[in-house]
Amino acid sequence: MTTSNALDAARFLETLAEWRLLAIVRGSDPDAALRTVITLAEEGVRLIEVSLVTPDAPRVIREARAALGGAADLGAGTVVTADDARRSADAGASYLVTPAVSEAVRAGRELGLPVLAGALTPTEVVAALDAGAAAVKLFPASLGGVRHLRALRDPFPHVPFVPVGGVGVAEAVEYLDAGAVAVGVGSPLVGDAARGGDLDGLRERVKSFLEAL
Repeated sequence: MTTSNALDAARFLETLAEWRLLAIVRGSDPDAALRTVITLAEEGVRLIEVSLVTPDAPRVIREARAALGGAADLGAGTVVTADDARRSADAGASYLVTPAVSEAVRAGRELGLPVLAGALTPTEVVAALDAGAAAVKLFPASLGGVRHLRALRDPFPHVPFVPVGGVGVAEAVEYLDAGAVAVGVGSPLVGDAARGGDLDGLRERVKSFLEAL
């Protein structure tokens, strides 16, 4: 089964490599989260993930897709179970992001959605690839930093890594210089916007990240 909005794995990797930034929207207010997604897209962010911990996240994805059309590639994040994967696909997610290697990875692939699967150790990296992940989300990247990414790239030089967790502008540049295909950024980019906060501040942070990357 392939959903109509899905990116194929090759195109997903090309988009990661081209844009180098995956914005992560996680908030307590679904309407604010929707405004945040739209603002990110308007400011030039191509890849945007809406975490399922956001209340009514499927509606946020669905309404953002209707508002933006093809202006952004929208994914679902914090996808843990097969049911999470199905709900995300039904909402129109183009890809899935998981915090760990779980049943959601295989479920996403069965749905025809590329999966960015969370892993931290070499064993988890292998498990993610075996489960069909298109790329590996190095999470939480802040635990080992750039040195950990470099160490993993020695045995896995061809694995597309996307560090996530504690990634500010300076860290983003360092990870990319160390061989990451892209970086995933949540609160250092989004701030309090998805909780009803300042959208002007969000726009300024987007400019800082895009200029740096």
